[in-house]
Amino acid sequence: MADSIYTFKAQDIHGKEFDFEELRGKVVLIVNTASKCGFTGQYRELEELHKKYHADGLEIIGFPCNQFGHQEPGSEQEILEFCNLNYDVSFKLMSKIEVNGNTAHPLYKHLKQKAPGILGSKGIKWNFTKFLINRDSTIITRYPPQLKPSELEIGIQSLLNMK
Repeated sequence: MADSIYTFKAQDIHGKEFDFEELRGKVVLIVNTASKCGFTGQYRELEELHKKYHADGLEIIGFPCNQFGHQEPGSEQEILEFCNLNYDVSFKLMSKIEVNGNTAHPLYKHLKQKAPGILGSKGIKWNFTKFLINRDSTIITRYPPQLKPSELEIGIQSLLNMK
């Protein structure tokens, strides 16, 4: 298993390959997202964090996922239009993936291994599970879906201040 997120690649929502090496030296928040979920409003707070801290080195990456209640049924184009129209999302969105099971994206296999959930659970429980990663690719923690992105702000600030 890889030791760093920098070894991974994924397709972005526009169909282009994204090399996570581009995140070297940044604080990263990775979130599995869905457009028809009770937590979908978190897009707003994610975007607020992105606008406030991107220039300081924060990268937020959303991975749409349809594994939980089929709450992300749309195509990449439909997801992008929804996010732009409703939340004016400017942080990076990736192509739809699976986060659990044999077909889970390798990045998510890595994230779950490095930051298990409650009681050591390796699976992602629901949409909007968040992983916070520091500037040297150490996964700091996993946050549950119900924790609002705004509640991560102090932790994000402290990681951004660590140069």
